[in-house]
Amino acid sequence: MKKRPSFTDQLAYAWKTQDSMLCVGLDPDPQKFPASLKAKGGAILAFCREIVDATADVVCSYKPQIAYFAAHGAEDQLEQLIDYIHSQYPNIPVILDAKRGDIGSTAEQYAKEAFERYQADAITVNPYMGFDSIEPYLKYSGRGVIVLCRTSNPGGSDLQFLPVNASSEKLFEHVARMAATSWNQSGQIGLVVGATFPAEIAKVRELVGDMPLLIPGIGAQGGDIEATVAAGQIKGAPGTGMIINSSRAILYASKEGDFQQAARQAALQTRDAIREAVKKARA
Repeated sequence: MKKRPSFTDQLAYAWKTQDSMLCVGLDPDPQKFPASLKAKGGAILAFCREIVDATADVVCSYKPQIAYFAAHGAEDQLEQLIDYIHSQYPNIPVILDAKRGDIGSTAEQYAKEAFERYQADAITVNPYMGFDSIEPYLKYSGRGVIVLCRTSNPGGSDLQFLPVNASSEKLFEHVARMAATSWNQSGQIGLVVGATFPAEIAKVRELVGDMPLLIPGIGAQGGDIEATVAAGQIKGAPGTGMIINSSRAILYASKEGDFQQAARQAALQTRDAIREAVKKARA
């Protein structure tokens, strides 16, 4: 595996030098591509590269969703995309959004896929099977493991909000506490907490200190940026602590030939809204 700085070091550097907590999710849907790309071979790679080139100076990370590549037999294009980001924008970490949740030798293979085949800097994982579902990824020194905690979908409450002990601690709170203590053997664990639940973001931040939070749910899902930033940024370190993801609102700001420029404008608007929220939270 190619030697890169640790995931948390990359994030800290990107937050500082880019002055951005925006993450662009790369969820390529060929049906939404401009007509000029649809007929081309390698259209998924071409589309994503254009988005990356248009937004690389305004983000702290990229998050390709593996299903959008695998569904079209485009895993090789995902490999090429991550290699492209690393070579052209080496200070921007890449989070492979895979939400893997198996154990044992199967989890070891998933870890090998993420960190050796794709060379991702971090991966999202599902902790439903406990520490066994996380441990294989921690063996890769410096690679990030971002654990699902309080997801942005309405159905997440079916399980994540259940009390799990005599003190009525919620399941998502228990996951956060475990992730910040006994599970975090590498110092590279983060958590997924949805922007649609700012009160829970604040609770998780209280439990985990300065651990990175990957926050989906703004943009198309309707999460409030100001409330998200106020709840999730690290006390005493404004502009850090969060990887605030937007996918569709940026990728498909236009479905015409100007999609790159439209994506850039949407990314700039989102980054600037996050910056303004940081200023308000400091006031």
